[in-house]
Formats: sequence, C-alpha cells, structure tokens
Amino acid sequence: MTILPATVPSTGQAMQNPKIDWQAELDQHHRWLKSIVYARLGEPGAVDDVMQEIALAAVKQSAPIQDVSKVAPWLYRLAIRQTLLYRRKMGRKRKLTQRYAERNRPTEVARAPEFNPLQWLLADERQAMVRKAIEKLRPGDAQILMLKYYENWNYHQIADHLGVSHSAVEARLHRARARLRQLLVSMEIIEENKKSKK
Repeated sequence: MTILPATVPSTGQAMQNPKIDWQAELDQHHRWLKSIVYARLGEPGAVDDVMQEIALAAVKQSAPIQDVSKVAPWLYRLAIRQTLLYRRKMGRKRKLTQRYAERNRPTEVARAPEFNPLQWLLADERQAMVRKAIEKLRPGDAQILMLKYYENWNYHQIADHLGVSHSAVEARLHRARARLRQLLVSMEIIEENKKSKK
C-alpha cells in the first residue's frame, strides 16, 4: 500500500487554497478602495497612509481567502477596518495635542484672516459647499455616492464590490441621495423642491 507524503496537497486542496497575486489585486481595486477611504475620512492626506495599511494587511493575512471571486468584498471590509483603526489612532493623537495646547496656551491668539466676499464669486464655490455637505453625511451614504457618481459605477458593480444585493444598493443610494438633498436645502445650496400649484 502506497502512502502519499503529508506535505503534498491533493488537487481538491490546491483548488480550495488558490495563490492570489496581491500586488495585481491591489492595483486592480486601488481606485475604488481609495474612494471608500476618502468618503469615510474626508482627509486627502490620510488616504495614502490608510491605503498602505490596507496593502500590508492584505499581504500579511492570516486566514487565506478560499474563493478568489470574493476578493473585492474582502478588501472592502479590510478598508473599513483599517479606516476605523486610523480614525481611532488619530483621535488619540488629537486628544494628546489638545491637552498639550491647553497647558501651553499662548497669551495672544492670532486673529483669523478676515472673510473676503470676493471668494463667493469663485466658480467652484458651489462644488466646495456640496463637498462640505457630503462630509456631513453618514460614512456609508458618502461612500456609496462616491462610488456611483465619482467612480461612475452601476448598481451591479457596486453590489459586486461591496458584497451586497442589487436591491440593497438601490435602497441605500435612494436614501443617500435623499439625505444629501435635505442637507443641501438646509445649507441653502439648493432650493426646496416644491410642487407647483396648478
């Protein structure tokens, strides 16, 4: 009776534990993951730091992915986790800085520069205000709007990458658009949509 060495995996095992080229996967998913991170942080400078953490965590993963088709949802969950860890770390750092600033507060506070009314004439005024409104949205609402309108993804693409159903994406987008509209109205960026009385 021949005994196979324990170190040689069978064909079925090799199929269950595929070798994933993480560099290629990260390159392929880089842009939309960056949008997700930006939607949750709102700080362009912090996005690259978090993206590096995502890449490191993907390469060092302790539990290999069994299904290669699930890489995108797995990376999405990893991006959310790394973003939360980054926010927690920065929150602690801000508290330390705040404590230090309170202990060493200067006697004379520098005046903030005066508001320049001409800034309101700039062409990108509306865009900047919309960006502020998006920052006030819940992170989930902001990220799904970014994927739809910044990445120009359709419902199927969003569903595949986030690992949710098509109808869930449709419902989430509908709610996110409604919340954004309410914010834009409250910030007086757009007028309330009133039904015409005829």
